[in-house]
Amino acid sequence: MRSLLLIAFLAVSLGARTITVGVCNLENLFDADGRSAYEDYGPAQYTAAHLGTKLKNAAAVVAAMAGGRGPDVILFEELETDLTPSSSADVRRLLAPFEGRTLAQMLAAPQSAAAADLPAEAWLLKALEERGLTGYRVIVGDDAPPDASGTTGSAVKTAVFTRLPVKRVTTYPIPRARRILEVELEVDGHALWVFANHWKSGANDAASERVRVEGARILRARLDEILGRDPYADILIGGDFNSQYNQRSLHPRIKATALNDVLGSQGDPIVARRAGPGLYNLWHELPADQRGSDVYRGAWGTLVQLIVSRGLLDEGGLQYVEGSFRVVKVPGLNMAGDGTPLRWSFSGAAGSGCSDHFPIVAQFRTLDEVGRGRWMELKHPSDGRAPTRPVPVGLTRAELERRAIRISDLPPGQPLRDSRSLGRLFLVEGWPLNGRRLGVELAEGRFDVFAPDPGLHAVLRRAWRAGRPVRFYGELAQYRGRWEFVVKQPHWLVAED
Repeated sequence: MRSLLLIAFLAVSLGARTITVGVCNLENLFDADGRSAYEDYGPAQYTAAHLGTKLKNAAAVVAAMAGGRGPDVILFEELETDLTPSSSADVRRLLAPFEGRTLAQMLAAPQSAAAADLPAEAWLLKALEERGLTGYRVIVGDDAPPDASGTTGSAVKTAVFTRLPVKRVTTYPIPRARRILEVELEVDGHALWVFANHWKSGANDAASERVRVEGARILRARLDEILGRDPYADILIGGDFNSQYNQRSLHPRIKATALNDVLGSQGDPIVARRAGPGLYNLWHELPADQRGSDVYRGAWGTLVQLIVSRGLLDEGGLQYVEGSFRVVKVPGLNMAGDGTPLRWSFSGAAGSGCSDHFPIVAQFRTLDEVGRGRWMELKHPSDGRAPTRPVPVGLTRAELERRAIRISDLPPGQPLRDSRSLGRLFLVEGWPLNGRRLGVELAEGRFDVFAPDPGLHAVLRRAWRAGRPVRFYGELAQYRGRWEFVVKQPHWLVAED
């Protein structure tokens, strides 16, 4: 009998597997057709070289999201809604004529009409496969492009890239916002519902919150329909919600928040087991001071999120792997020297950077259906508490000293004015240039100096007027073609002894 039990246990164990799911906001991945709803992405500023940089960096980030092979399911935001749509929505069919051609060859001038016709999701799939990230099926939202007045349609859309079998796809129109994309997947015989979202922007705006509430009600109604049939259904809700995970705590005067009050996202996995909304927000898996994937006005934000249903917290079907939720930060690729996202920049011949959001990922394991409704044992359950104030962005003096590099320590032959140095944190020593723009004179030439905070900028200007050599920490950036050091906090200015 003991041998039979062992054989049965091994059969279940060997059949189980772990999958990775990620959310990645691409910060406007637009195609190469020369038409765009955004002025910044018109042909005068957004070239094939810029698209090539965006694709190369996006593929590198996706690889880093799951051990070099990419997640099994990725929820992408901010792919362009094509203004010159092709007659076919089949991405692989569109890419078939380019079999055997590299991405660089496809982007090289003169670009063929067939290449210019490719939508953003086709370019992204090509970049992933060239990186060795294969096996994805592409599902995109069916948002219409914006009309001439800009009152309807959307400039960007969501997409789901998945290696898992797809059973059904549905989209839900949201008044004055992007559609919600529902994809029902199959994981080793288990059903997994995935909802990809990109809600109305303006996390601090009450009027925008009302638009998000409309979308949350539509999504909540669909969740209730699924959970009404099966209270332990495995449901994953993700995307860019343009709401903080603790929207209710941060905005107590808002009558009803879309994320917390209407959708029912909250941070106690024990509460998620009970009757009611049945949702758990995975941001609560991290300590409060480590919750952040974007930056706004000097504070961390959590606009991209992964939310699980109670069914992903039981012992049957699919189960969340406790402690697997993380923010994906790769220094020099998508993370700047001060630990914030290395966002996209048009500067230079080919641009640089990645996105204004870090991606997030989590893992899930397959289990036998027998354990459905029996709750998983939690080793470190969250208590669900959420801060009432934003978490400020900042490095301590010790962190500055550890992360910053001296200009003289750059590799031999690498100039300071080089895309490889963008976003890096430097210890800068030079002579102040005090004109309409603050600047600094170095052996490598003249550089602008800028502080985003007006108060800090005034402090710098006073220090510059002293006429003595200055010493400060600065993040190298480009703005409208000019190279500059960005000083983000008062203690980045090093006082003279």
